Amino acid sequence: MTSIFLLMTVAISQLIIAVGPSELLRIGAIDVDGYFSVHPTELASVSSDFGMLKSPEEPLAVLHPSSAEDVARLVRTAYGSATAFPISARGHGHSINGQAVAGRNGVVVEMNHGVTGTPEPLIRPDEMYVDVWGGELWVDVLRKTVEYGLAPKSWTDYLYLTVGGTLSNAGISGQAFHHGPQISNVLEMDVVTGKGEVMRCSEEENTKLFHGVLGGLGQLGIITRARISLEPAPQRVRWIRVLYSSFEVFTEDQEYLISMHGQLKFDYVEGFVIVDEGLVNNWRSSFFSPRNPVKISSVSSNGSVLYCLEITKNYHDSDSETVDQEVEILMKKLNFIPTSVFTTDLQYVDFLDRVHKAELKLRSKNLWEVPHPWLNLFVPKSRISDFDKGVFKGILGNKTSGPILIYPMNKDKWDERSSAVTPDEEVFYLVALLRSALTDGEETQKLEYLKDQNRRILEFCELAKINVKQYLPHHATQEEWVAHFGDKWDRFRSLKAEFDPRHILATGQRIFQNPSLSLFPPSSPSSSAASW
Repeated sequence: MTSIFLLMTVAISQLIIAVGPSELLRIGAIDVDGYFSVHPTELASVSSDFGMLKSPEEPLAVLHPSSAEDVARLVRTAYGSATAFPISARGHGHSINGQAVAGRNGVVVEMNHGVTGTPEPLIRPDEMYVDVWGGELWVDVLRKTVEYGLAPKSWTDYLYLTVGGTLSNAGISGQAFHHGPQISNVLEMDVVTGKGEVMRCSEEENTKLFHGVLGGLGQLGIITRARISLEPAPQRVRWIRVLYSSFEVFTEDQEYLISMHGQLKFDYVEGFVIVDEGLVNNWRSSFFSPRNPVKISSVSSNGSVLYCLEITKNYHDSDSETVDQEVEILMKKLNFIPTSVFTTDLQYVDFLDRVHKAELKLRSKNLWEVPHPWLNLFVPKSRISDFDKGVFKGILGNKTSGPILIYPMNKDKWDERSSAVTPDEEVFYLVALLRSALTDGEETQKLEYLKDQNRRILEFCELAKINVKQYLPHHATQEEWVAHFGDKWDRFRSLKAEFDPRHILATGQRIFQNPSLSLFPPSSPSSSAASW
């Protein structure tokens, strides 16, 4: 008890310095069904993120909510304070540049499900949807829905992310060409705005907020519930990888595959770039048999760069005979290197959760808790060949320190009313450089080298006038953010003024300056909490 009292004393002292005695009393008086924590271990755990690129910033406190109303009470307190303090919702902390960090004067809302009795997923098989808490992990959503023979339509490659976290960005994987990103498969949400109001929103109700929050980087509200559209879940997956030495042939085949939308099509289309031989059989490419390792020199005409197409066909056990025929028909249209076909079959859940197995391997080698200077770009189709020449065959050289994903998507599967930003072309590519930095590795694996390489890639795109857009964006100035949002900026700024006028939420994104110091406290809004 003595140690807890001392910790609370320290936290109270910090709060007094940060927000003043009257505001401190208001925070201490917040009645929540969950709980606040100022334990040093918890504060440290939310002070950084997966990227590990920023110096840790411990918040003043962590809220573990048990309901949307808990979150709303905290936000209402900040909104009504003379000096509003920042609040950041944190899910799995998988951001790269400290986007979920609240800063030294802020409060982090730990959204992860299960700690304080947040609502369990509510599945409606007859209406083909599931209601889930914003802090629910996608892997747990999958486990619950497959019990009913159902599953969400669109995914991310890594399932240990929260629903609210991916919907605040977009949520993309190899199904996006057909189903669109995850934000295109949401039917309804409950959102706590920057005024502390709990608002239900959908296509029919509070429509501006609904579309603004999807892809809105947490700027307009904290997602506490999402209603996700479901489809019948397949039982098995035919997983195929083939190699290309020609980038033009590789992209032609990818673009052909995402143009198919009938019954006879692949269900997942991705790809990756191999710029050095060591990577072809690395953790991401462990699909290839170690007894039959791929040698770049044996299949590549230029001896340096290969491209791998990754495709799947979903099926049920009863369809095992027909899937062979369907795959054969689809593969005949492709122009890959004939000797490079690698195929395996596995359970649908195991395929979707494939990256987690790689994570466990990396953790066992102490290679997971390292800086991740990731760079994710949307590149317009018309310039993807220029990007290949300038980056894959240029800036990257013949060494990298992690997988490089590349796959196309159809813009008509993205709702332009959302806040997510994509290039202004009907087809665009995700290029994801998912590198890890090592302190004791080669020079090309060190953090400063990789950060400088990212800078050179962005400078190359700017000089070559390749109009890329960052996914999971990070910009240093508001001018850069204005350029990022483009035609959507005025609307986005207007929504921010309406739903988070004191700039309380997601300050770690550094999109808007916090004007709270110069504002007088407004009158507190009433709650309009929606039930599940």
